[in-house]
Amino acid sequence: MTTPQDELPREAAVTPADVADAARLVSFGLQAKLLPARDAEYTELVRRHREDPPFARLADAVAAGLGLVVLEVSARAGMAVAAAEDSVFAVKMGDYSRRAASETADRFLHGLAHLAVAALAFPRPEDLADDGYLGRITVNGVDAFVRQACRRLEEQAEQAGDNTDPTTDAPGLEAAWRVWARRSTTGATKDARRLAGSTIGITGKAVAFLVDSGFLQKTADDAGGTYRTTARYQLQVRDLAGSAAMAELLDLGVVPVSDGTATLLPADHSEELVADAGLPFHSL
Repeated sequence: MTTPQDELPREAAVTPADVADAARLVSFGLQAKLLPARDAEYTELVRRHREDPPFARLADAVAAGLGLVVLEVSARAGMAVAAAEDSVFAVKMGDYSRRAASETADRFLHGLAHLAVAALAFPRPEDLADDGYLGRITVNGVDAFVRQACRRLEEQAEQAGDNTDPTTDAPGLEAAWRVWARRSTTGATKDARRLAGSTIGITGKAVAFLVDSGFLQKTADDAGGTYRTTARYQLQVRDLAGSAAMAELLDLGVVPVSDGTATLLPADHSEELVADAGLPFHSL
């Protein structure tokens, strides 16, 4: 005689081959620049994840055991993962900035550059929510965007009577605009190369890091370098949007909270911007 429990479908036992396939899928996800369209095995494992729930749970468990959060598994993004803070795969902004710059203020500005890139890449909430949206940014545009905000924030500080000369090596977030604004845009070495510590140099390093991480793809050399976003970066920025870092950027005033129709300040054509910056918010 059978019981109701006997009539329930049973999941097949997990085999070592299943575990190996799940781990293989996670390993593909850790290769930031690799997409399923470029690898037949990756394509098949993504298909299996989407169509085989027990395998999907197994792969997600393998990722979780490695300290990874699965953001999405799809043909467009592959297995997009983000590393938890305690994961061995985590690339902390502090570690990145220490490698990128030795000065405290420079490390601080690298973080601001990354937040500005994210804000410019997805200027409206609907852009961030649209899986088919491709954001585009330029190195010059990011710098011009921050400098334009700097001028507005300086005016606000003067009207409020705030101190306009904070300590350079210990900037608070509320003084970010002061540090960025007084830094040279490009500078130059003896052989005419731009200085790494200039704001364009800092932005260029931040963008290069995002390219290496599979978040941006270079499309042209115009305006200091023109780039488009990837599905993986969109997923990462969605995750960032609710973080303390983005909240701090909102508090800074670079990206004002509005009714949702646009998240970038409209252009003020009375202000001088970097030549050929290609700022996307000029067309809003």
